[in-house]
Amino acid sequence: MQKICREQQGQKSMTEKKGTMLTMSSIAIITARGGSKRIPRKNVKPFCGKPIITYSIEAALRSGLFDEVMVSTEDEEIAQIAREAGAQVPFMRSSESAGDYASTDDVLLEVLGAYKAQGKEFDTFCCLYPTAPFVTAEKLKKAMGLLEKADSVMPVVAFSFPPQRCMVLNEEGELRMKWPEHAKTRSQDLEPYYHDCGQFYCCRTAPFLQYKTTDLPHMVPMIMSELEVQDIDNPDDWEIAELKYQKMIAKA
Repeated sequence: MQKICREQQGQKSMTEKKGTMLTMSSIAIITARGGSKRIPRKNVKPFCGKPIITYSIEAALRSGLFDEVMVSTEDEEIAQIAREAGAQVPFMRSSESAGDYASTDDVLLEVLGAYKAQGKEFDTFCCLYPTAPFVTAEKLKKAMGLLEKADSVMPVVAFSFPPQRCMVLNEEGELRMKWPEHAKTRSQDLEPYYHDCGQFYCCRTAPFLQYKTTDLPHMVPMIMSELEVQDIDNPDDWEIAELKYQKMIAKA
């Protein structure tokens, strides 16, 4: 497997404040546990010809934004594939943060705490999911750039159908509109609703450690195209994601 040049990892992002250029340290954290249930070995399953986790690693390395690109995992196979793709695996994930009920925030807190114990701290970080082949270096550059005026950045996509027109079942099992007042409202007059893309989060470290969540008070969106977003929770999702990915790279 071809490795991305590690010289890019030495590059540091810069932010301008009151005319002075300050060096900001940053880390990319790819969260990849081995215990996927719905799609076994999901994080290393071949996606368009290579393990799906490698797309997130390569995007982070190519961006040149990060002092370190690391993978948090408890799985030796995932760790080996990550190293071959150019990422660091300086320590293995604990059993507590590898469990079914551990959150992404729990994993990030563990990783940042482990680095601090080694004497390494970072001003900003980007958490990437290992099943996010639509993430590119350019998208990461845009998102990390938004941190100049925010504490966190979340890629989001608009719901394809207006949630205000959703249907629910009543006690008799019959369909009813949840909000009948919107039955005749034009779609273009309804407020757009967005949801998390499930691809990555960019954060300033200090407020993340304060609130212990990437959903920070000063969070801004990065609105994505529906053609470059796909939840991958079952085999059908996987096939749809491959089709969307092929369309994306054909347009590039």
